[in-house]
Amino acid sequence: QVQVVESGGGSVQAGGSLRLSCAVSGYSSYCMGWFRQAPGKEREGVAAIDSTGSIRYADSVKGRFTISRDNAKNTLLLQWNSLRPEDTAMYFCAAESGSCHASLSLYDYRFWGQGTQVTVSS
Repeated sequence: QVQVVESGGGSVQAGGSLRLSCAVSGYSSYCMGWFRQAPGKEREGVAAIDSTGSIRYADSVKGRFTISRDNAKNTLLLQWNSLRPEDTAMYFCAAESGSCHASLSLYDYRFWGQGTQVTVSS
């Protein structure tokens, strides 16, 4: 059984930094990504990384977010700086076997975590 578990969310001040972690167990994941969903909005891709190390970021987070992975531990990290109030959302980790070319489309991922809330106050 595949399990995806996020951790590291919380409340921070605008301009601050935060790091999210995601642990995947049950199989060796090849493509992993972070998504977020704000109240009343659709879930959107934030950053993704595939088995070759290819990375893709949404335009809204380029330069502020850094995605990385530890393949030996099947762990995904998201580090970001210069947080903004508009980054407030529930953040989800997603995983998929096979190649996904660091897709930011939620339809390319089958396995999802429960999400972790991030709140940025001004």
